[in-house]
Amino acid sequence: MAGQIETVLCGHLVESVDGGHRLRVGLTGGLAVTVENDFRLTSPGDVRHFYPGLTMAPEDGLRALVGARVTAVRVSTGGGLELDFDTGRTIAVPPELGPDGPAEAWRVSGPDGPLFTSVPGGYLTD
Repeated sequence: MAGQIETVLCGHLVESVDGGHRLRVGLTGGLAVTVENDFRLTSPGDVRHFYPGLTMAPEDGLRALVGARVTAVRVSTGGGLELDFDTGRTIAVPPELGPDGPAEAWRVSGPDGPLFTSVPGGYLTD
């Protein structure tokens, strides 16, 4: 499954980054990565933590993703997601393990609906 998600996402450019009670990264081709779990954004020399459940507005580091290309995608055996970009930034989303967390830590959607979803218990569905 992880190979499939990498094939779907790698090479696409970030067109938009939206916040609120979740992070939505809009990609070329009508793809979107939506994150409802807490996540971190790393870049050379910097790590920032985000908590969408508390409402978040995209700040400079996230807005800087617009125009970046997805270069690598990793899904852990527990259902965590990492997206690498050609700017040296990485979004890392841990799997949602807590009973009070969102229904899904993250999902990837296309023009026709969901393609990949991390669900409680740490596995990926499509």
